Amino acid sequence: MKYDFDTLRGDLFGGVTAMVVALPLSLAYGVAAGMGAAAGLYGAIAVGFFAAFFGGTPTQISGPTAPMTVVMAVIITTYAENLTEALTIVVLGGLLQVLLGVLKFGRFVAYTPYLVVSGFLSGIGVIIIAIQVLPFLGSNPVPGGAVGMVFALPEALDEINSSAFGVGAVTLGAVVFWPQRYRKILPTPLVGLFAGTLVGVAWLNGAPTLGKIPSGLPGLQLGLPSLAMLARAVEPALIFALVGSVVSLLTSLVADSLTRTSHDPDRELIGQGLGNAAAGLIGGLPGCGTPVYTVINIRAGGRTRAAGVIFALLLLATLLGLGPYVESVPFAALSGVLMKVGWDLIDWRLLCHLHRIRREHLFIMLTTLGLTVFVDLITAVAIGLIVSGLAHAGQFERFELDSVVSVPLLDDMFLYGGEDAEGVDPYEARVGMVALRGSFTVASSKKLVRAISLDIKDHEVVIFNFTEATYIDDSAAMVIKQLIDVATEEDTESIILGISGEVKHTLETLNILWSVPEGRIVETLDEARETARALLRD
Repeated sequence: MKYDFDTLRGDLFGGVTAMVVALPLSLAYGVAAGMGAAAGLYGAIAVGFFAAFFGGTPTQISGPTAPMTVVMAVIITTYAENLTEALTIVVLGGLLQVLLGVLKFGRFVAYTPYLVVSGFLSGIGVIIIAIQVLPFLGSNPVPGGAVGMVFALPEALDEINSSAFGVGAVTLGAVVFWPQRYRKILPTPLVGLFAGTLVGVAWLNGAPTLGKIPSGLPGLQLGLPSLAMLARAVEPALIFALVGSVVSLLTSLVADSLTRTSHDPDRELIGQGLGNAAAGLIGGLPGCGTPVYTVINIRAGGRTRAAGVIFALLLLATLLGLGPYVESVPFAALSGVLMKVGWDLIDWRLLCHLHRIRREHLFIMLTTLGLTVFVDLITAVAIGLIVSGLAHAGQFERFELDSVVSVPLLDDMFLYGGEDAEGVDPYEARVGMVALRGSFTVASSKKLVRAISLDIKDHEVVIFNFTEATYIDDSAAMVIKQLIDVATEEDTESIILGISGEVKHTLETLNILWSVPEGRIVETLDEARETARALLRD
């Protein structure tokens, strides 16, 4: 990618806008985890920098998130006797993430279907809008995501802060109506923040603001752990690593869908792991790739990993004295920007065509969306993948069964080549052929028995033709064994034709053909014909 002035400007705007939005959230996450506001800022700097510099998703912005905050709170209260032990678990979890990347586990998330990503993405958009409603009205945010907002909304409407609502409305208006032709010069999130802050400082100064920002550089916090402590740390560290890895890689898929690029999942895990290990060393809250910051960065023009580095350096600058310059930013201004980000994140293109897509696809998308909003991100994706897998299994079943051909072979044509043969019934078919073409898995294997067994009983000899079979999994191989057993029980002789490559390896490894004499395993149709003739003469 050519790096020019326009790219630099986009990365700068993306990093600045994401930093302003991430600053209050990072402080809040640090408090929620029980580590203090400064720990949230330290973690955002460490994870943000290392994940951007070493990671595999150029546009991704990383930092403390709700899932990782919950995991850290559990580590502190359940698995660690003090903060030093908790930070040791964070470092170990980061190193496990690096190991997952080195072992190339990241590539498996890349197979997530688009419908699951779409539902996940739309659900995040709904959550972003929902959790910003209360700050938009001047109230404090509440836990519980969208559900918590619904229960707190009546009280917030009764006690609405007119200054905050005015700031939020100005910000949202600026973001929505900023002319398209100027958006490359100044991106809409930055314009909205500037407009809302200006109104809040100059006129509607009753709106709640970010307030005091921690200052000062962190120091090393890690002590030398004992062997017993390390043994206890493995379980929480593994949970920590898996949660952080899954959320980061899902955010990478979100970034890919918005930028039409492709990330390196294994490198991303390495970058995230290094960032979390660094966060643990300096007493910071661990983090992962964050959909909100990433989308804001992309919408503001960020296109390379420089945006993430700028994001982290700007957060570091707030510790070194720039904090007072952002302390007056109203929360309502951030809410106005994030509401527009959430709206744009919803997959309206697919939602507008829900009445035209297949029912199973509709169910996958809406299930993932609903679970993302009302349960949590990890559960949503896990259930979405399961539902998607079941739906695809049904489709594969139909495709695979269409590729199975069971036909009778007339004696006159197959055995005697159409030549007149004395005493041969022209309509008799003592030989049948079962041809398996393409790939066969557990999706269709069980139905093969029901579909083919009746045909096998009608013949004296059955030829199992694998000439056009390319792949057979273990479950399907065992079903083929059942078909051979059916033939044996019905006194039907079996001939195996054309096994080779992966198919041959699978059948031999599982000893599927042990009951078939070696002379009945042939390579060509002519050999199968001669073998069938010999069996019928006997």
